[in-house]
Amino acid sequence: MSDLQTLSARELVTALRRRELSAREALDSHLSRIEQVNPTINAVVTIAAEQAAVAAAAADELAASGAELPPLHGLPMTHKDTHLVAGIRSTNGSPIFADHVPAVDDLVVARLRSAGVIATGKNNVPEFGAGSHTFNEVFGTTTNPYAPDRSAGGSSGGLAAAVAVGVQPLGEGSDMGGSLRIPGSFCNVVGLRPSYAVLPMPSPQNNRAWLGRTGPMARTVDDIALFMSAVAGPDPRVVPPAPVTARDFAGLADEPVGDLRGVRVGWSPDFGIGVPVEPEVIEVLTALLGVFEEAGAIVEEAAPDLRLADRVFQATRATDFAAGLGGLVRDHRDLVKPEVTWNVELGWSYSAEDLIDVAAARTGLDAAVAHYFGRYDLFLSPTAQVLPFEATLRYPDQVAGVRSETYLDWMRSACVVSATGLPALTLPAGFTTSGLPVGFQLTANHYRDVDLLRWARVFEERTGTAQRRPALGGARSSSADRA
Repeated sequence: MSDLQTLSARELVTALRRRELSAREALDSHLSRIEQVNPTINAVVTIAAEQAAVAAAAADELAASGAELPPLHGLPMTHKDTHLVAGIRSTNGSPIFADHVPAVDDLVVARLRSAGVIATGKNNVPEFGAGSHTFNEVFGTTTNPYAPDRSAGGSSGGLAAAVAVGVQPLGEGSDMGGSLRIPGSFCNVVGLRPSYAVLPMPSPQNNRAWLGRTGPMARTVDDIALFMSAVAGPDPRVVPPAPVTARDFAGLADEPVGDLRGVRVGWSPDFGIGVPVEPEVIEVLTALLGVFEEAGAIVEEAAPDLRLADRVFQATRATDFAAGLGGLVRDHRDLVKPEVTWNVELGWSYSAEDLIDVAAARTGLDAAVAHYFGRYDLFLSPTAQVLPFEATLRYPDQVAGVRSETYLDWMRSACVVSATGLPALTLPAGFTTSGLPVGFQLTANHYRDVDLLRWARVFEERTGTAQRRPALGGARSSSADRA
C-alpha cells in the first residue's frame, strides 16, 4: 500500500488543501490501489478514470487560483452502486440496470461532489441492496480483505472492503437492516447509521419513509465526523428537518479525546429477546467491556424492551420494498433475485388491519425506547450475530444452532435496532483467534449522533483495533470495468 493510501481522510484532505499534494497525485494513488487489490476482493465494479482525471485537473486549477477550497477538496471516492452518479454506470447490482448511466446524482453524491470529492467509480452491492452479503449476477461476489474466502458483508460490502484495504479512507453507504453496520463489523471499519433526516434520503415513492438511512463509513471515527460536517443538513423534500446539522459535527475531531465518566451504558449480548449470537463474537466483546468501565462508564447488563422490534422492522421493510421495487418485480420477475421478490410480495400481502397493528407496535416500541433512555445514555450490543462466513453462501442458514427462516434472520442484531429509528454505529472491537474482525454496535438516543461519535472516540483511542489493517494474499479475476 502506498503511503498516500494509509492516510486518514482528514490527513489526505489537509495535504490537498495545503497544496502539499495534488488532486491528480491522490487520484493516481487511489486508482493504483484499486488495480493492486481488486483482483482479490472485487470491491470496485466500475471505474470512471477519465471523468475522474478531468475532475482532478479542475480541482488542481481551483487550488492554484487561490480560491477558497471545499471541505473535501480533491478526495477520490468510489460510490455505492445503489446510488446514482451522473455519467457513471449505476446498476443496483441488477441485470435490469446493467448498462444504466444516470443523468443526475443522488442527493448524497451531489453533496459530496459539492464538498470537493472526485467521483471515481462504483462499489459492489447485493442486488437492490437486499441482504447483508454482497453478491449479484452482474459483478459477482465481494470478499473480505481479512479473509478473502469470506463475506465482506453488505449491502455496503464493496465500500467496507475498499475502505478497509486502503482504496480510500472514506465513503458513503446506506443502511436499512444493517447495510453499513454489518459490513463495517466484518471489515474492521466504522459505519454510522444517523438519526432520521440528519442526512436526508429523498424517495420518489415516500418522502416520509424512515427505515432506510444514508451514512458514512471510514477507518476512524474522526473521518466519520468529517463526512458528516461536509454533507449533513436538511433537504426540503424530507420533513421534518433534523435538529442536527453539519455544523454540529464540525470541530469534533479537534476535541481532546475525553473519557466516559458518568455515561450510563446498558450491554446485552442477546438484545434482551434471545437473539442468537455466535459464541466467538460474544467472547471477543465481553472481554472488552472493561475498556468502557476503565474509561469511567457505568456498565450494566440491560437492553430496551425490543419485543415489538421484529414486527415493526419486517412490516416496514416489506412495505418499503413493495413501494420501491414492486413495479420491477411485476415487470421483470425472472430477472429479480428471489429474496427481493419475497420481500415485495410480503409487503403486498399486508391488510389494513395488519398495518394498524404495525402502527400500534411502533408506538409501543417508541415508548420502550424512551423508557430505556430515561436511565441509560448508550446501548451496547453485538453488531453482527455471526463472524464473516463463507463467501459462496447466499446467507447463513443457522446462527448458533438456530435455523434461519428467511434471509434476514441472521441480521436481527442490526434489524431490531433499525426498527427503533435510533442512531447506531459499528465500531471495531477486536479479532477472533483466527483473525476475523468483530464489531461493537453502539446505539444512542434520537439525535444524539454527535455524542455517539464522541463516546466512540474514547473506545477507539483506548484500543487501537481499527489500526490493524488486512494483509491481502492470492488473487482472483475482477469484474471491474472502466466506464
